[in-house]
Amino acid sequence: MTIVWTDDCADVDWHELEALYRAAPLGNKNADDLEVVFGNSMFCCLARDNGRLVGAGRVLADGRDCAYLCDVAVLPSHQGTGLGKQIIERLLAKSQGHAKIILYSVAGREPLYAKFGFLRMKTAMAIFRNRPSAIDKGLLSEN
Repeated sequence: MTIVWTDDCADVDWHELEALYRAAPLGNKNADDLEVVFGNSMFCCLARDNGRLVGAGRVLADGRDCAYLCDVAVLPSHQGTGLGKQIIERLLAKSQGHAKIILYSVAGREPLYAKFGFLRMKTAMAIFRNRPSAIDKGLLSEN
């Protein structure tokens, strides 16, 4: 496995990225929406293996105070190889200098992020478009 890294979204095939997120699985994110959110992100990280997009992630940040690490995904064929860890490390390195780096994790993946120094926040709150689904998945709690 020879990974080629880029932080430039100029040549991204957004449908290929859509397929990556669906396969990872990280939800159904459509190509047009992905182009917008990656375009509005301060940092991105893309990994290719023999030209095929196998991993991605991004950071939405303001350049000083807050960086939000999100949408880290790796194709199932490349999961367990350390690729996700490398994406996180690259995004964290780009985010240094921010007063706080935040992420929101898929339930059950918190131990992975703890290895990078992330701690649980006691005051974090959120509004989700599909509130019942987020509650069912354990992402939100009403108490």
